[in-house]
Amino acid sequence: MAIPTVESTTSNLTANGIAASVSKTANTLLKELPIRNGTAKFMPDTITNGASKPISNGTPVTLPELDASLLTTTLTPNPRSVPAPGSPEEASQKVCTDHMIQARWTATSGWNAPSLQPYGPLSLMPTASVLHYATECFEGMKLYRGYDGKLRLFRPQLNCNRMLVSTNRIALPAFPPAELLKLIVKLCATDGPKWLPKDRPGSFLYIRPTMIASDSALGVQRPKEALLFVIMACFPPMDGSATPGGMKLLASRDDMIRAWPGGFGYAKVGANYGPSLVAQGEARAQGFDQILWLFGDHCSVTEAGASNFFVVWKTKEGKTQLVTAPLGERIILDGVTRRSVLELSRTRLEKRCGELAPIEVVERKFDMFEIEEAVREGRMIESFAAGTAFFIAPVGLINFRGKELKIPMSEGDAGAYTKVIKNWLKNIMWGKEQHEWGYVIEESE
Repeated sequence: MAIPTVESTTSNLTANGIAASVSKTANTLLKELPIRNGTAKFMPDTITNGASKPISNGTPVTLPELDASLLTTTLTPNPRSVPAPGSPEEASQKVCTDHMIQARWTATSGWNAPSLQPYGPLSLMPTASVLHYATECFEGMKLYRGYDGKLRLFRPQLNCNRMLVSTNRIALPAFPPAELLKLIVKLCATDGPKWLPKDRPGSFLYIRPTMIASDSALGVQRPKEALLFVIMACFPPMDGSATPGGMKLLASRDDMIRAWPGGFGYAKVGANYGPSLVAQGEARAQGFDQILWLFGDHCSVTEAGASNFFVVWKTKEGKTQLVTAPLGERIILDGVTRRSVLELSRTRLEKRCGELAPIEVVERKFDMFEIEEAVREGRMIESFAAGTAFFIAPVGLINFRGKELKIPMSEGDAGAYTKVIKNWLKNIMWGKEQHEWGYVIEESE
């Protein structure tokens, strides 16, 4: 299989290693490999199956791919109780649904048949690769109970595609994203009707697909065994609407770096999150909700906590813009909510929408000094963070080098653009607007 030659901010060793991973671990090829720079998408809209074949003793060998049609099902004999809305159990983020998906992979036998089984502990050796070398990646999705009575996912193909990008970055096995989606759908159809009853429209479950290296060899090497699993958890609402005055962000200092060019900030791997928890804890101890992650001497704005970050401002020439950081340097995550905000804004807000003036949607590097200047000159209109967990969270204040920059919120609890974008997305997610982004789940009776 020929691997395209492309320019990359990643070293040739990393780029070649990712390409080799694609060709060796499964018969899967990204239409756009996650080693491209510039305007390339790191999370492709579609992924096609290739015909890569590992070589064993000079003879081509095709290992089994992940195949949802082979799923075995074992239902739990001990079903759990569903937490009441607003209860401590729901708020704990520890309560999962009755079942989970598991699938095992080895370098010698490929993917085993996946299983839907009772939720429960995993079995790992103390020497498992994931426990020592952070060979782990995951996705964050939600299952929604719509106001029309239907269960929906939101653009789940993008999450499955992005997970393949992440597995390739950290030497975990490849898989056909469409097969992962089928497994997620099966879990949703099995547990969704009970855990999101029709008398609770507007509720959701959090879905966590995860892959870990379960190889018990302690040496620093490419894992030869892996485990894919999918669980669903009860989560409280986390969209920032309960924060009076909007989210308060503490801009990171020079000694805090979340991601860097040529690293793995674009992949949803555990190593992106663990090191950020110390700074996050300090920010909360000082009364802030999240860290606003900056990069470099110019204090380039990247992400807010684990969410993408947006500002709406007027340029000095009087043009209204929606601005967010670009993907080119591979520092930030290609968020599903980020994509959706940009696409809706380009199709619905680049011309006048009701009382809202048209905006120009811009993906470019920008820094805290620009934000500081826009606030000082009265050009800042609003700001928000966007991600699966926190959804659309209005920002009301940013602390930068000891200065408190107050961000306007024209609608009281949010800015006008923030509010309309949030409502559009909610309508799609909960079935008030029939849209191609809403993936309806056929429920098990």
